Amino acid sequence: MSQQILDVAILGSGYGGLGMAAVLKQNGIENFKIFEKADALGGVWRDNIYPGAACDTQSHIYCFSYFPHLRVSRMYAGQEELLGYLNDLASHFNLHPHLSYNAEITQAIWNKEQQLWDLEIQNLGRVQAKVFIPAWGQLNTPVIPSFKGAERFQGQSFHSAAWQYEVNLTDKNVVSIGSAASAVQYIPEVAKQAKQLTIFQRSANWIMPRDQYVFSQAELDEFEHHPAAFFASRQHIHQMREDGFHRTQHGSDMQKEGERLALQHLYDSIPDPILRAKLTPDYEFGCKRILRTDDYYPTLNRDNVSLVTDAIAEMSEHGIVTSAGEYIEADVIIYGTGFASQNFNGKLNIVAQNGESLSQVWADGAEAYLGLSVPQFNNLFLVYGPNTNLNHNSIVTMLEIQHQYILEAVQHILAHDVALAVKPELFEDYNHKIQQQMAHSAFSSDCSSWYKNAAGKVINNWPLDVEAYRQAAQFQASDYYSAHVGMEDQVV
Repeated sequence: MSQQILDVAILGSGYGGLGMAAVLKQNGIENFKIFEKADALGGVWRDNIYPGAACDTQSHIYCFSYFPHLRVSRMYAGQEELLGYLNDLASHFNLHPHLSYNAEITQAIWNKEQQLWDLEIQNLGRVQAKVFIPAWGQLNTPVIPSFKGAERFQGQSFHSAAWQYEVNLTDKNVVSIGSAASAVQYIPEVAKQAKQLTIFQRSANWIMPRDQYVFSQAELDEFEHHPAAFFASRQHIHQMREDGFHRTQHGSDMQKEGERLALQHLYDSIPDPILRAKLTPDYEFGCKRILRTDDYYPTLNRDNVSLVTDAIAEMSEHGIVTSAGEYIEADVIIYGTGFASQNFNGKLNIVAQNGESLSQVWADGAEAYLGLSVPQFNNLFLVYGPNTNLNHNSIVTMLEIQHQYILEAVQHILAHDVALAVKPELFEDYNHKIQQQMAHSAFSSDCSSWYKNAAGKVINNWPLDVEAYRQAAQFQASDYYSAHVGMEDQVV
């Protein structure tokens, strides 16, 4: 790579990074690169290839408005189809020349003298950019808890986000540690192969029926030839999901209705009262991620599937001992144990103009203005940052709002040759209000969820609906301290 100074450097090639790049392209900004640590694009839809992997958001709203997924085959699309959409997006907007693979950004330091980002990139060395846009995602670093004796286990094991298809599950004793979003998708598929499947459940989930729908060829032709029909479906689903936001609010009628529907789904699916009791959540509806699946509960009725709610005491060479003293034989262990959802910046060392690292600033929990900007971090704009996750609607819609905001910020930076850093007083006031608003949300109620940090503060989720975020996320240069390149920081 030449040592040309980039206008924009983007980290990551999932929905967040590729969508950002497409928006830049559409607006005539060409001097950018996307740095991807893997050898292919796709983010979570590249990595999560476990059997049954699919989106639990309707596909008509899980695409960008400017690049509709007109011929998506079903309402809840699978991993391969979503990865195909991202590849089509990259091809349509000619993003491939901008992509650098096997190029992990390992350090990002603000160069005060040049007012640029100095980026250290694996296999490429140092690259400089005026604007740095990390699009990490929130679920990209798999976590395997530490279990006593795990090193003694002689069978095969892997995390669901690093699925090993070469491991034959047929007629094996398989254990799934975990029963949440990924697990409820792979468990029905694994149960068809395994001799015995044992599921360790830490806590029950609120599960809604998914009601999968496969589009007919006639419907797909209609969407392709008359996109207005697709967008009518998209708007209907968006509004339905927006209305569903009230299910996440303490004590609302819609929350009670959501709980009723979830329990009805449970009672309709599980005839055994003892098993039903194990699967009934003991916490407020919406505190954790609400799951959608039609085939998880029926799988638990199979003779070769058992649910264990006791904790794991230790592992041995050929199995697991529970806290109740039960020994469970295991040939294969699948860790459906989730991700480091609050370690937004991972191992990446990002250093601000004052010499402080983002990890230091976020030591007590990640915060950002609109989930996008952090004081002292000039020309740094986060995609899918703190407090921008949803539990009721499509995150792709949130990303598109963020991309538009960042585009306008980049246009301002390039037009005026300035460095922008969000004003600390605005940042503080915004995050104080976010936590006040969170008090009305089920996200803040008493349960253990990946939305909260160790202190119980909700740092992943947005507390309002999507349209409220759209109204809030309007770029205003006056929200930022601005410095002309080559001059000391000053308000201009």
